[in-house]
Amino acid sequence: MSGGRPAGAREPLPEPADETGTTAYRPLLFSIAYGMTGSVGDAEDIVQDAFLGLTRARRAGTVIADLKAYLTTAVTRLGIDHLRSARVRRETYVGDWLPEPVVVPADGQGPAERAELADSLSMAFLVLLESLSPVERAVFMLREVFGYGYEDVARITGKTEVNCRQIFARARQHISAGRKVRGGPAQRAAGEELARRFFEAAAGGDMDALLGLLAPDVVLHGDGGGKAPSIGNPAAGSVRAARMLVAGLRRARKLGVLPRLAWVNGRPGAVLYDGDGRVAAVVELDVADGVVQAIHSVANPDKLGHIGPVSDVGLLGGT
Repeated sequence: MSGGRPAGAREPLPEPADETGTTAYRPLLFSIAYGMTGSVGDAEDIVQDAFLGLTRARRAGTVIADLKAYLTTAVTRLGIDHLRSARVRRETYVGDWLPEPVVVPADGQGPAERAELADSLSMAFLVLLESLSPVERAVFMLREVFGYGYEDVARITGKTEVNCRQIFARARQHISAGRKVRGGPAQRAAGEELARRFFEAAAGGDMDALLGLLAPDVVLHGDGGGKAPSIGNPAAGSVRAARMLVAGLRRARKLGVLPRLAWVNGRPGAVLYDGDGRVAAVVELDVADGVVQAIHSVANPDKLGHIGPVSDVGLLGGT
């Protein structure tokens, strides 16, 4: 959950020239920070803090031979510190916790849409990472997602190589136990078409069409954070999920809220906007084997501000 500052709230670095040669690393650094925190705002803050640290080090006369290594280490360690302080807030979170959504237009491209990162920044994957300790999460992300060797992982995290190997093996076993074995994610065009049919069927109340798009054991997750209507526990099963979706989108339509297709955390989905163009909710569809395997709906207003002005209409997933 976000640390309370809106995304992009920090002042720019005092001397932009201090960032010379580092701009190309921003997507990687953001991806690491977001994978660690599950928060867009916190990830941007962490990346900015890393650059501020770089500025201070240079002004103090420190010679930094490898900018990428320096910044990656800074972002990872800041992420570990953030998770340690955030753990208490997560334990008292109201309802189902989901990451802040990373959204790009249906025809756009962002960090989560890069083929090598799409699966590892999905909401389902990030929720699984919540079960790891901060250091386990860092080691697993660096090794599994970003392909760092154990020598580099050890240097970045301040652990020994032997310890990193043990941490990674333990984390991978834990994550594998929670992962659902199935076919690969949908291709972009096929995912967009399925999402279009999904939202048309749900908004139109066409239960038969909607059920045909859902896996029998589909699970609907809703994150309202105690500030927007949300389901208390994930809704499992296609019939139950379909009924809740139809009811939620019917209520949304009466309030003038309509979905607009988008890519959410590298998955097909939609942003729901009210009549004034404000964000009311974001929905991600976990699509594989030609059907929707899981649905993640974020209506917590604290997690939507980085996308645009937030609606005051309570929405999807409510009961």
